[in-house]
Amino acid sequence: MEISLARGDIAQQDVEAIVNAANNRLWMGGGVAGAIKRAGGRGIEEEAVSKGPIPIGEAAVTGAGRLKARYIIHAAVMGQDLRTDADKIRQATENSLRRADELALKSIAFPALGTGVGGFSLEECARIMLDVVHKHSTGGTGLERVVFVLYDEPAYRAFEKVWQAGQSASAG
Repeated sequence: MEISLARGDIAQQDVEAIVNAANNRLWMGGGVAGAIKRAGGRGIEEEAVSKGPIPIGEAAVTGAGRLKARYIIHAAVMGQDLRTDADKIRQATENSLRRADELALKSIAFPALGTGVGGFSLEECARIMLDVVHKHSTGGTGLERVVFVLYDEPAYRAFEKVWQAGQSASAG
């Protein structure tokens, strides 16, 4: 599995599915969800809300409207209190990967879950998400490409730092 980092707008990624950092009611407000809704159309939110609420840590799939992607995987990383933690991020990442496998997808793009409105540490998020994806890659997945799409420079640098530390550890 190829795992990579990119800086930019997740809504513009050329992958089969993009992950939305969602609340458990699947309403799409600002941040990643807002960017996806603006680029892909309001129908995405209408379909998402019809599938909610879901348990925090779970993930639901919708179509992707006008986006290049075919699907949006809505990862419920927080509830209505807009708070998250390491376990919720881990579960939401794991369940997003499961939905991708259920759909037999080859490519997926993730944002830094829970680091916007949720206020979670970028570096800790990177450690959790990269660990989950690495473990998933060893378990018989059909996914061939996972891209972490980071919107701004601080997020990209945090993921890059954790990524490089992991590469050094596995090489040593």
